[in-house]
Amino acid sequence: MATYRTEPGGSPVKQGVAAVTSIAAAVLLLAVGVLSILAGISAIAGDELFVTGPNYILQFDTTTWGWIHLVLGILLVIAAVALMSGALWARITAVVLAGLSIIANFLWIPYYPWWSIVVIAIDLVVIWAVSTWRPEQM
Repeated sequence: MATYRTEPGGSPVKQGVAAVTSIAAAVLLLAVGVLSILAGISAIAGDELFVTGPNYILQFDTTTWGWIHLVLGILLVIAAVALMSGALWARITAVVLAGLSIIANFLWIPYYPWWSIVVIAIDLVVIWAVSTWRPEQM
């Protein structure tokens, strides 16, 4: 019979779900990074794809947003690959970059609203999974 050592708030089942979700979060973060790279390239290459609404207070040129998404996407891909190792620095980096991705996509809503909302939701799942995962308890 196996015995599990648990600390307050850390049941084995919860940690198992968080571990599996963290690996899934790394894959989701990788997908968000790749898609951010593609969105950035399309915004840089041709501004005709994105429609901007009038009177948006935080309006940038779509080329500027393209570069922001391109750089953020590259950093997200690097963090996702590092997150698969479970290292503490990779987990912290993933949470910070997912937070930056939430902010960037919130500001990107006037250009591409449905995609931005989906990416924000995925980033929230990534932050939850990475924040609740404690690999030392596995």
